[in-house]
Amino acid sequence: MKRLIFLLIFALALSACSANEAEEPDDSASENTNQQTEEEMEHKDEREEEEEPAKDEESEIEVDAEAANEPQYYVAEDASVVPLEEDIDENVVLLTIDDAPAEYALEMAETLQELEAGAIFFVNGHFLDTPEEEEALRQLHEMGFPIGNHTYNHPLIPDLPEEEQKEEIVSLNDRVEEIIGERPKFFRAPNGMNTDYSEQVVVDEGMILMNWTYGYDYFEPYMDADKLAEAMISGEGPEVDVDYSLLKPGANLLMHDREWTNEALERIVNGLRDSGYEIVDPHLIQTLDEASEKE
Repeated sequence: MKRLIFLLIFALALSACSANEAEEPDDSASENTNQQTEEEMEHKDEREEEEEPAKDEESEIEVDAEAANEPQYYVAEDASVVPLEEDIDENVVLLTIDDAPAEYALEMAETLQELEAGAIFFVNGHFLDTPEEEEALRQLHEMGFPIGNHTYNHPLIPDLPEEEQKEEIVSLNDRVEEIIGERPKFFRAPNGMNTDYSEQVVVDEGMILMNWTYGYDYFEPYMDADKLAEAMISGEGPEVDVDYSLLKPGANLLMHDREWTNEALERIVNGLRDSGYEIVDPHLIQTLDEASEKE
């Protein structure tokens, strides 16, 4: 009997030891787990370090894009385009095309787009009477060209009563907005003739008043593509008593929606560039709203 009791106690003791051994952790497995965790953390840190520069580069690109859209020029009283800062290129000229969209505006826009040259298209309301003319304006806008106001019916503003002066300007802004969803930011009076009243209406409408430095395509001797190209590139118009060059940094060049101008346009752009001038992007010209925000 004593021997049986002893065997039972011995069996229970062995069973307890086995249970304790099963509960003891495996040190080697623990070490492997810790090593795995450390390696994963190291890889995670490396991935984060690699991602950070990419975020910084993306941020820099966004900042550069915003800077690229900042105004760089303003329109002076003599109609020339002047840099806002000293380190901005002054050897630029502005291209403007009046009386659009008559017959050749879209062809001219396509030529400019191929040459990567900007321009402001100043439109008249009497060229926006048909669905086809509306579509032409819409395409000019979608191609990225700013649309300017050249009055609704192209009258001489000083010949009109004040109420009609306002109607010529504001009604065209309304019409343009109806078609493209934006109001013009620039105004040019027919023949460059304004009154104190019309100039105030232009300001009230939030537009930049713009004249021009020179242009020749409305003079009969220059209703020829070859002669016009030479005159616009040189700045000289000897056949209309301009025997000296009007080409200068910031020159504001007047052209029209005309057959001979359309034919000469590519030569004009290339000739001006060969003379050391760049075609300024009109979107870089400070608008009235932008000027007010900085004050």
